Amino acid sequence: MNLKPIRIISKHSDDDDENGGEEATLLSPSSRVFHVPDFNIYIVAIMGWKVPIEIDSIKAEFQRKLLKHPRFSSLQVMDELSHDGNGEIRWVPTTVNIDDHIILPQIAHNNMDTDKLVEQYISNLSTTTIDMSKPLWDFHVLNMKTSQAEATSIFRFHHSLGDGVALMSLLLSCFRTISDPTCLPTLPPSSKGKSNLSISNIWSLIWQYLVKLGLLINLLFNTVMDVLLIAATMLVLKDSQSPFTIAHKSNRQRFIYRTVSLDDIKFIKNTTNVTINDVILGIIQAAFSRYIDRNYEVEDKGKMWLERRMRCRAAVAVNLRPTLGVQAIAEMIEKNATVIQGNCFSFAIMPLNISQLEDPLDYVRKAKMSMDRKKHSLETRCIFYILQLIFKFFGIRGVTTLGRVLSHTTLMFSNVAGPLEEVSLAGHPLAFLAPTCYGHPTGLMVHACSYAKQLTFVVAVDEGLIPDPNQLGDDFVDSFMLINEAAITTSRTKVD
Repeated sequence: MNLKPIRIISKHSDDDDENGGEEATLLSPSSRVFHVPDFNIYIVAIMGWKVPIEIDSIKAEFQRKLLKHPRFSSLQVMDELSHDGNGEIRWVPTTVNIDDHIILPQIAHNNMDTDKLVEQYISNLSTTTIDMSKPLWDFHVLNMKTSQAEATSIFRFHHSLGDGVALMSLLLSCFRTISDPTCLPTLPPSSKGKSNLSISNIWSLIWQYLVKLGLLINLLFNTVMDVLLIAATMLVLKDSQSPFTIAHKSNRQRFIYRTVSLDDIKFIKNTTNVTINDVILGIIQAAFSRYIDRNYEVEDKGKMWLERRMRCRAAVAVNLRPTLGVQAIAEMIEKNATVIQGNCFSFAIMPLNISQLEDPLDYVRKAKMSMDRKKHSLETRCIFYILQLIFKFFGIRGVTTLGRVLSHTTLMFSNVAGPLEEVSLAGHPLAFLAPTCYGHPTGLMVHACSYAKQLTFVVAVDEGLIPDPNQLGDDFVDSFMLINEAAITTSRTKVD
């Protein structure tokens, strides 16, 4: 691998780069933060395939498309004057040897269950990093049949390359739909609320402004309260001790994924008049409640603790930038144009209701209440700009502020929309898509990702936190089934 010479030392960051030339650009603060030791996060996309993987065709596809993206063909180089690891890092274009990034591990079966072998391999990856002498991504191929796929691959990239939404669009630009191999996949459109206010006469106009004034006051009040809560969380406010809180973080993660029907998720959504995100959050609350109730079912002290309504919160990652879309990125790659999206996200602190509820649909209704409250707040924007100010005045060391906030919550949550259609890569039809992360400061992280007519929950859990993560994964499926059955019963009652 030969480094190309740096022509210009530019002072602009990767999120603002429009030149796309052979110059070295600085990592933006939002990308630089992922090189801090306690925040060194890798994104892992676990993909199951319906056929064994033919390596050469995958290599050729990546060579034609993926390597045209400057972030996948650039090194990240620390300034020579920095010896403490807190200096600036620059993108330096380089020549990529694709064989350095395609990993074909030789795994001895020894009559072990292949599902466990794959799970163990992915777990072992969480203890490793990618050598910074090459672009920070790799593609691991496990050509062994499991209960869910004929083969499994793990696409791993450092979070500094971009956030989940940006990387999803980039990754899908290499795919094509199965129904029409010439068509690119499509992502679900972002929904926007529509106003029902009428201004047909002067009285309705006055009423509209009064309502808007009330909404503005409510927005400002909620924002101030949320920012104060973030400050309290950074300083002293921690979640209650529970089976999900971790005292000492280990260096190994376990990854569990479970798939449910997206059509059933939409049915629950329509029955309860909520959003898909509300349903997902409701399932998470129900699954955690089941897990805790089972672990405390013979302990009176645990029951009393549960009835006190433990403080359990999720740090929810929120994308702040409209995505370019798969079609736009594919066209830019074909034209050799610059395709840079980077990291542009914030987070919100979401309370979780952990308790036993008689009606499973109440988990969804309570999730809707929490979600609606957060929609009337500028919390995510304020946090984003506050962090930018911290980076500006205190440098990269200021990221400890973010780490403290996240480590004082119980879990992190992220939701990524996948393609609406079934897709394939170089003739390999995709069976499932399960994105997740490791290196985050919390011991528990939950991802939800849609693909065609299915939704996959992915749980990344610290090895020392939960003895049997598969049981927690089954709790997600059981909670989904209970909520779906309750929605069916409610729907029949309405019809009758």
